[in-house]
Amino acid sequence: VSNGGSPITGYTVTSSPGVLTCSTSTTSCVVTGLTNGTAYTFTVTATNTVGTSSASAPSNSVTPTAPVATTTTTTVPPTTTTTTVPPTSGTTPTTQPPTTTTTTTKPPTRVGTTGGGHRFKGYWLTTSNGGIFTFGGAPALGSASTLSLNHPIVSMTSAPDKLGYWIVASDGGIFSYGDAGFFGSTGGLQLNKPIVGMASTPDGQGYWLVASDGGIFAFGDAAFFGSTGALSLNKPIVGMASTPDGQGYWLVASDGGIFAFGDAAFFGSTGALSLNKPIVGMTTTPDGQGYWMAASDGGIFAFGNSGFFGSTGGHHINAPITGVQGSPTGEGYWLVSQDGGIFAFGDAHYYGSAGDLHLPNSTVAIS
Repeated sequence: VSNGGSPITGYTVTSSPGVLTCSTSTTSCVVTGLTNGTAYTFTVTATNTVGTSSASAPSNSVTPTAPVATTTTTTVPPTTTTTTVPPTSGTTPTTQPPTTTTTTTKPPTRVGTTGGGHRFKGYWLTTSNGGIFTFGGAPALGSASTLSLNHPIVSMTSAPDKLGYWIVASDGGIFSYGDAGFFGSTGGLQLNKPIVGMASTPDGQGYWLVASDGGIFAFGDAAFFGSTGALSLNKPIVGMASTPDGQGYWLVASDGGIFAFGDAAFFGSTGALSLNKPIVGMTTTPDGQGYWMAASDGGIFAFGNSGFFGSTGGHHINAPITGVQGSPTGEGYWLVSQDGGIFAFGDAHYYGSAGDLHLPNSTVAIS
């Protein structure tokens, strides 16, 4: 985007209908006075000493709903390239002492069980080109689908207040939306292995990135507690999750091996088992006393205080599973498949999917 040779000094966001506005010198602002149940779109103009630009294309439609306050946040499209902040990663690997692996197996339940009485209002999906798909009450805060990415998107995580999210590319490039802050990236570094996952700190003021060799890159208030970057792993790391207090994290490998650091406890793994399909991700219970791992066939492995609420492991699915997300209560979880299909178990409510949209890019994560 051209700025005419003069730095951008401010942005103005305008709603339609209502012509309600807000102004900001950063990349987001809050439009107040919106009416619950009314669908709004937003346009953005940029201002500098040269003048004010023409309005951007309208954003995706957003509908405020009670009991959410009648405000909404819209993200201003970036007009400059973000400068990379060096990571605060450590260099000394820490290994988790081996313990006995215990797996509890329960019969699978019907695919697509929706549950009910669930406090969470929706979820986001992201695709490899940075596209964002919103379901339920999850707000559309922006996407990278119109950008020319150097590397594909591989993961996402939402801000703790659910008013923002980050998506991360395989080179560690970070794209932040809503109230999710940018605290640095590895986009300008030469990595030994590609980034495969990320996790946020509890206050949303930092995040970790993990590479397929288990290298950890910590930004913002995220602390470094150890990594497997210097170890010879049997299988590559495919994901991570952080503890509720932000003082530790787990890494999971494609064979289900678990590596726990900081105050993250080891509750078991599938590292010594022969799996039908590889593990693709993990998610934790709200109190951090358990976790689930999901395989590409939708098989679920529950450890600690996590319950088994069903899986797609014994069923035919149209596309492999690529991600898993626990419900806020810890009494359910969602699985997402490569084609955007959603499978909800326990009290995880089904709000919709992209499974019938024939997406041109693979769905890589849910949050």
